[in-house]
Amino acid sequence: MESPAEKHRHFLNRCIELATEAAVSGGGPFGALVVKDGRVVAEAYNRVTNDCDPTAHAEVTAIRKACKALGSHQLTGAQLYSSCEPCPMCLGAIYWSRLDGVFYAASQAQAAAAGFDDSLIYREAARPAAERQIPFTHMHLPNSDRPFMQWQAFADKTLY
Repeated sequence: MESPAEKHRHFLNRCIELATEAAVSGGGPFGALVVKDGRVVAEAYNRVTNDCDPTAHAEVTAIRKACKALGSHQLTGAQLYSSCEPCPMCLGAIYWSRLDGVFYAASQAQAAAAGFDDSLIYREAARPAAERQIPFTHMHLPNSDRPFMQWQAFADKTLY
């Protein structure tokens, strides 16, 4: 019987296999799995350049596939395995999907050394919106809270 550490290594090795396959197919060197109850629910690799989609990171794609497979927008009770420490966008998706845990192989530093440096995004997120490299401008409109009021009044909403 496999120990928990051996199971984690097994899943991470599959992520590394996916990432390696993606690296030679033009997809980007990242792979991810979503595992629930000890079985793989979804697996994916980076498809940013393949799909011309900057959000098609391995982790986000695996989360999307897992949600579809499980018929839920939340992945409570599941874990994400990734060939590399998730970037800020993937980190957001991980929290929004309510995963129970994340296991990763390579570090941010290893990714940065290969040309995938997320430090700018972390720095920019901490800056006031008006001081970011890409300007963010808040424009108050009198009806900007109308969608939220509609949401709060909607009796059949699904909370997330």
